[in-house]
Amino acid sequence: MDNRPIGIFDSGVGGLTVMREVMEQLPYENIIYLGDTARIPYGSKSEQTIKKYAHQCSAFLKGKDVKTIVIACNTASSIALDSLTDYFDIPVIGVIDPGARSASKATENGRIGVIGTTATINSYAYQEKIMEYRHDAEVIGIPCPLFVPIVEEGWEYSHVAELTAEKYLTELIEHDVDALVLGCTHYPILRYTIKKVVGPHVKLINPAFETAKDLKKLLNEKNLFNENYDIPRYEYYATDAPERLRRIGGNFLKKEIDNLYEIAIDNLS
Repeated sequence: MDNRPIGIFDSGVGGLTVMREVMEQLPYENIIYLGDTARIPYGSKSEQTIKKYAHQCSAFLKGKDVKTIVIACNTASSIALDSLTDYFDIPVIGVIDPGARSASKATENGRIGVIGTTATINSYAYQEKIMEYRHDAEVIGIPCPLFVPIVEEGWEYSHVAELTAEKYLTELIEHDVDALVLGCTHYPILRYTIKKVVGPHVKLINPAFETAKDLKKLLNEKNLFNENYDIPRYEYYATDAPERLRRIGGNFLKKEIDNLYEIAIDNLS
């Protein structure tokens, strides 16, 4: 039995969709979530800076005696995963590999769409990882920057969301993709609207769900499950504007966020 918490970090609130999947698939695990809200977005920063931020967030979680670290941020996963894995003596997993692997298995015609922030799409992280698993795949990446503010406004089922999705996703429909990776932590909130636009034959790949599945497998292999079946403890930390994380994050998790604390950036350094 290992009742130490799982550590999850993201550049903001979007990683709470990953936390939600972990909570559902591992209902007895304690979790500590860190949203680096003072320095969002990571995508516009240099690789050196992103690695620095990711190391600081991971060190903070390690200081809380977590047993594993989940990088819920797509940008940090693409740039800092190898560095964090080498540096820390606990398991570290990201969101890109699980999503890419699942998409490569799900497609039947080999045409896979990836949607994400401009930074994630331009990094080619998903595209390259999918090609590792399926060499003959045709991968089309489309940046969808307006999806994040739509989700954070709570407009995921609105006419505005549907029109925006139609505008962004037309190219993927024309390419006849049959699998679509939701390559931003905010996007699973838009699943209903995206599915409505792309049609029922397109399989939506949620990297948050796949990452939680990988995490469950990892805990099992390393004998790290918490076998104490008490109510789990969840702690949340934000480097700025914790009330914003409480408001938006509550919608993401579909539950009230308690045990929320502000942690100064200086204390991450």
